[in-house]
Amino acid sequence: MFNENWVALAGFAVLLGLLVRENGLLTMSALLLSVAGAGWVWNWYSLRSVAYQRRFSERRAFLGEVVDLTVQVTNRKWLPVAWLRVDDEYPLPVTLMDGDLQPSTKPDVGLLGNLLSLRWLECVRLRYHLRCTQRGFYAFGPAHLQSGDIFGLFSSQSDQPNVDWLIVYPEVRPIEGLSLPPKEPFGEARARQRIFEDPSRAVGVREHRAEDAFKHVHWKATARRQRLQTKVYEPTTSFQLVIFLNMATLPKHWQGTIPELLERAISVCASIASDAAQRRVQVGLIANGCWPESDQALKVLPGRSPDQLMHILEALAAVAVQPTISIEQLLSRESPRLPWAATLLVVTALVTEELLAAIVRLQRAGRRLVLVRLDKAPMPFAVDRLTVQRVEDLGTAFRLVTEDAG
Repeated sequence: MFNENWVALAGFAVLLGLLVRENGLLTMSALLLSVAGAGWVWNWYSLRSVAYQRRFSERRAFLGEVVDLTVQVTNRKWLPVAWLRVDDEYPLPVTLMDGDLQPSTKPDVGLLGNLLSLRWLECVRLRYHLRCTQRGFYAFGPAHLQSGDIFGLFSSQSDQPNVDWLIVYPEVRPIEGLSLPPKEPFGEARARQRIFEDPSRAVGVREHRAEDAFKHVHWKATARRQRLQTKVYEPTTSFQLVIFLNMATLPKHWQGTIPELLERAISVCASIASDAAQRRVQVGLIANGCWPESDQALKVLPGRSPDQLMHILEALAAVAVQPTISIEQLLSRESPRLPWAATLLVVTALVTEELLAAIVRLQRAGRRLVLVRLDKAPMPFAVDRLTVQRVEDLGTAFRLVTEDAG
């Protein structure tokens, strides 16, 4: 590669040519200096105003879906880019249907390499097809750019730090046989006692009382009757379901994990959440893990948002391999922060004595719990008044079979 030693040698040759009055040596040395100077300037501007962007046809996808990735390289200056080498970090769990990947030093990361040239003010687009074969949060980037002058004497490098994310949701199947403690497990029911009132269900008006909140004043009725009128709401109760996912698949965390069993538990949680959302149940999710590249807990509280199911599926897509806390500690920590009327549904790949002991403590405190387990081993001990359901895999659906835990 051309460096400052060659420049020094060319300068010495120019001086020597002037001293000995050798026109050939002087011409060659001057030509070498001119080429080196032009190449150095070209290289200096080679990566200036060069933009690299990624565009996905979908940022969120389900297992088995195909997503289009468009890579766009733009030269926004009048100086052409003689050659440009782009190495973009690519997550290996996402299958690249066309193109080749180069190995990298990072685990589960390859390099999507491209070598191209750009004319002045030119934009080049490359399209790839990606198949989502594994659940997860996947980062594309950063990209490493390398270019130089047209003579190949100099080169420069630049990193594009922007990272784009692709979210692959877990598999969602039809769920059968889900059993929950309340008499009206799905939907809303009219309450017999006026303990809670639904502000979205106004059924009439009445005279304003001193204990009424000012925000409940019906202004139109007040204007008509010339006296303060208060809205009357229909008393309702709404079922809330909070799914607890136990990421542990072996009794001790240092023993590792069983990926197939964890993916099955995640799919069961996604299927239950989807079924509950279709029935307009306020459903939430809490898992003993963290969001990618963050220390924030995987938690989606119950809500009525139209995007509630999407948030839950995103949280399940973000589930990593190792749990950050035991499911017993998670239940004890999060239970006091949840609505008292909510039903807690624990999905676990294995049932341990510690988990059952935590469930018994919550039952004694007045909590309603449901245990959904994937294993077929006998329960460590009996638990009265606990709804236990075992998951049966039907291939295209999940069936929950109620067991006797007493």
